[in-house]
Amino acid sequence: MMVSCCGLITSQKEPVPLKSVEVELEVKDHVATVVSTLNYHNQEDKPLEAVFVFPLPGDAAVCHFSATVGQTEIVAEVKEKQEAREEYDDALSSGQQAFLLEESEQSPDVFSLSVGSLPPGESASIRLEYVTELAVQADEGLRFLLPAVLNPRYQPQGSVGSEGSNVQVTSVPASLVPYTLSFSARVSSPRPVSKVESSSPLDPLQYLNTEQTQATVKLAAGHKFDRDVELLIYYKDAHQPSAVVEAGQASSQPGSLMGDSVVMLSLYPEFPQAVMSSVASSGEFVFLLDRSGSMHGERIKNARDTLLLLLKSLPLGCYFNIYSFGSSFEHIFPKSEDYNQKTMEEALKKVEEMEANLGGTEILEPLKHIYRQPSIPSQPRQLFVFTDGEVGNTKEVINLVKQNSASHRCFSFGIGEGASSALINGLAKEGGGHAQFITGADRMQPKVMQSLRFALQPSVVDVSVKWDLPSGVSVTALSPPIAAVFQGQRSLVYAQFTGQSSEASEGCVTVAYSLAGHPSQTQLHFSLKPAEDSGLTVHRLAARTVIRSLEMEVREPGGQEDAGGKKKVVELSVQSGVSSVFTAFIAVNKSNSEAIQGPLLRRTIPTPMMMACMAPMAFCSMRMPVMSCDMAQLPQMSPMIGLAFGQTSCSMDMMDQSDTLESCRPKQPPRDPLLQLVSLQKASGCWLLDPHLAAVLGKTSEEVEKPKPASVKQDVWATILALIWLHGFKMDAQEEWELLAMKAVSWLRAQKASLVTECVEAGNALLGCNVQKDAVGL
Repeated sequence: MMVSCCGLITSQKEPVPLKSVEVELEVKDHVATVVSTLNYHNQEDKPLEAVFVFPLPGDAAVCHFSATVGQTEIVAEVKEKQEAREEYDDALSSGQQAFLLEESEQSPDVFSLSVGSLPPGESASIRLEYVTELAVQADEGLRFLLPAVLNPRYQPQGSVGSEGSNVQVTSVPASLVPYTLSFSARVSSPRPVSKVESSSPLDPLQYLNTEQTQATVKLAAGHKFDRDVELLIYYKDAHQPSAVVEAGQASSQPGSLMGDSVVMLSLYPEFPQAVMSSVASSGEFVFLLDRSGSMHGERIKNARDTLLLLLKSLPLGCYFNIYSFGSSFEHIFPKSEDYNQKTMEEALKKVEEMEANLGGTEILEPLKHIYRQPSIPSQPRQLFVFTDGEVGNTKEVINLVKQNSASHRCFSFGIGEGASSALINGLAKEGGGHAQFITGADRMQPKVMQSLRFALQPSVVDVSVKWDLPSGVSVTALSPPIAAVFQGQRSLVYAQFTGQSSEASEGCVTVAYSLAGHPSQTQLHFSLKPAEDSGLTVHRLAARTVIRSLEMEVREPGGQEDAGGKKKVVELSVQSGVSSVFTAFIAVNKSNSEAIQGPLLRRTIPTPMMMACMAPMAFCSMRMPVMSCDMAQLPQMSPMIGLAFGQTSCSMDMMDQSDTLESCRPKQPPRDPLLQLVSLQKASGCWLLDPHLAAVLGKTSEEVEKPKPASVKQDVWATILALIWLHGFKMDAQEEWELLAMKAVSWLRAQKASLVTECVEAGNALLGCNVQKDAVGL
């Protein structure tokens, strides 16, 4: 039963069970092992059950969970979920301490942890370990993210689990969160570590050897719990294909995944220059923009600026449409329209008016509507999804994209802290596209334009993986077939080797594919000798890959679970010690079993407030001895650090955010000159000679018209001036305007313009630049 009281409950009124979080990160090349330790203390005079809901990276393989109470360490086992829940309840009712860790049914990046029956005055320390692959960024950095924030998950109307989904955790200002965080990382690679960057303050990088292939880094003291901790790790010569072979577990059955050797291949395909320089001039580009309340302020402004760049960069001859969604959805055109000056202007006018005023985050319906539209012959569909959101039905959304993966590519963008990695990565992975995350002060535009360049690359088809191994060794693919290959982007392949060879110790793998009609391939020779001391990291990541693929198959549309598939997931999860949606980690301390005296209090942990505008409100709930722990009734929000959690069981009565947020909107700053120039470009790629262009160039109309050679047309002169200004003053943002400049150069070539050399010289003199004709591409 919920007992309500208002006002912010601070640590003075209600002691918080969580005291500190310690996170140790070990990165080997592009694989991260994360160990988090959470220290609890029950300061109340009654036994306590604490429930914490927290985010982890969506592709993490949770592989160890243990609790230390006093001097006793209890290591959890993986069991079928219902069996684990029953064991937890039985333990509590018989007075034993128990710990239960389970993954959300709806989204693989949300976990809940129940700490049961902590006696008055008792302390407990919980250790959680997971492994994950690090994603490669546009600038070749590897991104590690420790999620701090689990935004309230938006449950679509009438969806499973939505009855309990209005229970939320209290929000408190970050300065009042009463637990501490320490974070340290150790990085090692065959190649030197060139630098480590972070959005949070770091102590200086310490190298551990002269080759600089090993280093440690720590979070500077005093880190506030108000944002994710993001590390970007840079190696010299990062784009080297590699293979890591890991020996099987001696105690496991030979022939099983854990008993055999497993290989992890990292491949970086390089495409021929001739193919890379030709940009597609066709395609149907569909942009799907989140306009829910949380996109207010800078986020929606950034999204509008980004759509301007995207629309100006599209090739003539393509088709496009823009959808936006919240609780409902809208589209600019009833169906995708031919891209020309008229449709581009109409779309930009509507984009300018877009605000974050459409309510919740219901992404499924607009996606269904997009997929129902007939595809346009010889115009491959490219879908761009922009969201800061979390949805309660992540798996349903990803399944829908997967069902339609043959008819389109999906490029996804997670905006801001707390964007669900499971949703953003899942959309791109199943849609054969590319995922990008935009956090903190990152500019959205460079990342989005990189994805547009990928979308304009020819689609890679007929991807096959061929193994050449010595006799006596057979191979089983563990990764799903490769759906998408992009220039310079890493493809990961996991495989299991069964049997042994007496003589040869080398294998070879060839990834073949067809690119714009040209057959291409990437080949890698590697040693079959297992790497030293790699533990079982590669096995666990491979098991996680297989488990995720099986989970998708088990939950095919129609909601019918395949019992055989579920049994396979449970068996592999138990065998590998890696969590799944059908299993949970359970630990019971059998040494203490006094019957519980008095009611068992239930506490849920608060999250740091992400929006200064939102007044904290709280409801407290007390709970009698606890029965089962149902995800649908757990709070949907949590604080810090892949694992931070905190205070009294409270839920926030979410006020209508839009009015509150409106009052926080900053006054519109003057527009960036680059975006002003871009907004003046025509769909064909040219600029017109008018006072608006002169103003962006910092000149009067007369000053701009006077140096024009007499026989040169005005639009040719204007376009050359715009290109000189971009190359002369905006080279630092070249990735943002590169595609629209290519379009301008193509337009100039089509005009067969004369006196180009004279125009470039006169333009340089006018603007005070020294840009060479060939640098502009003329």
